[in-house]
Amino acid sequence: MTGTGLDAHVVVARQGFRLDAVVKAASGETVAVMGPSGAGKSTLLGALAGLVALDEGHVRLGERMLDDAHPRTHVTPSRRGVVLLGQEPRLFPHLTAHANVAFGLLARGASRTAADGQADEWMSRVGLDGLGDRRPAQLSGGHQQRVAIARALATRPAAVLLDEPLTFLDLETAGDIRAMLHDQLAETRTTAVVATHDAVDAVSLAHSLVVVEDGRVTQSGPVRDVLASPATRFVAAVAGLNRVVGTARDGRWRRSALSFAASVDGEAVAAVFPPTAVHLEVEAEPTSPGSGEGEWLARVVRLEQTPAGVRVRTAEPEVAIDVTAGRAAALGLTPGLAVRLRVDAAEIRLLPVLDSASGQDPTLPAR
Repeated sequence: MTGTGLDAHVVVARQGFRLDAVVKAASGETVAVMGPSGAGKSTLLGALAGLVALDEGHVRLGERMLDDAHPRTHVTPSRRGVVLLGQEPRLFPHLTAHANVAFGLLARGASRTAADGQADEWMSRVGLDGLGDRRPAQLSGGHQQRVAIARALATRPAAVLLDEPLTFLDLETAGDIRAMLHDQLAETRTTAVVATHDAVDAVSLAHSLVVVEDGRVTQSGPVRDVLASPATRFVAAVAGLNRVVGTARDGRWRRSALSFAASVDGEAVAAVFPPTAVHLEVEAEPTSPGSGEGEWLARVVRLEQTPAGVRVRTAEPEVAIDVTAGRAAALGLTPGLAVRLRVDAAEIRLLPVLDSASGQDPTLPAR
């Protein structure tokens, strides 16, 4: 059944919360689902797996209707051909790694000889040659997750659902498993939905990205397009960009003391630019809030460590600036310090802010 397309409109209503999301994946494609904690990602995957009942909508996998609110249709989880893999590997502790992988095959009717042969092949494919006779307690967390992935893919599911499967792994292990997962999903042409909080997962695994915030889709499309043109503050943070919403009229864009020439008009227009594009200097004696094109006075709110140095957070408007650790020390940056910021208009892209973001907003030039 590997490589079956997914078409789902999931509506789940709970007290104080409503999830309404559309997810589609062509045969053999991977869709990443991102959103803040509590946005509805796990509820969405639970509905796709048949563990959460729909209040409205449908779930179709290839030619099979797995769920339909009208008329009421529901295929039980065990008969959907869908595998859900979460943050915990959930291996059978009394079985060896090899037996865990073979278990799913045996449950689907494979002979013992065939199941053992395929389990051996999958142990090799996920990089666990020679570890098949170990029980889960004898394996590292990363190895356990590899076994869980092998067990999931060995049964050739119509779709695999991954609910933040790399969350509890260290960066190096997560990177290794991410690369292995990419290769195996591509080789088996398995349709997949990956719920994640990590943009690296979306970039390295997925063809398209669906962003869910507060129970609704705020942006969707090819991964590169969504991250390049963030429609919300959350997406901008995931993409590592600043997104400041202001007004554009009479040839200028404005937000607080920040202003620059613009060729567009709109009551809500987002200025998007990378933290590396912002130049920062300490303001010894704060004077005017803004004294030049794309220049404004701000105060440091907090400092965050990054792999490349320090990310400086300022307020009104909220902007992030990346500097080296040496420069941060040389400037004596501390919370509350007054700083003057400057960004070249050539580094800024303007995006219209719509009431219902589709993810397909055109990028407007700053000039």
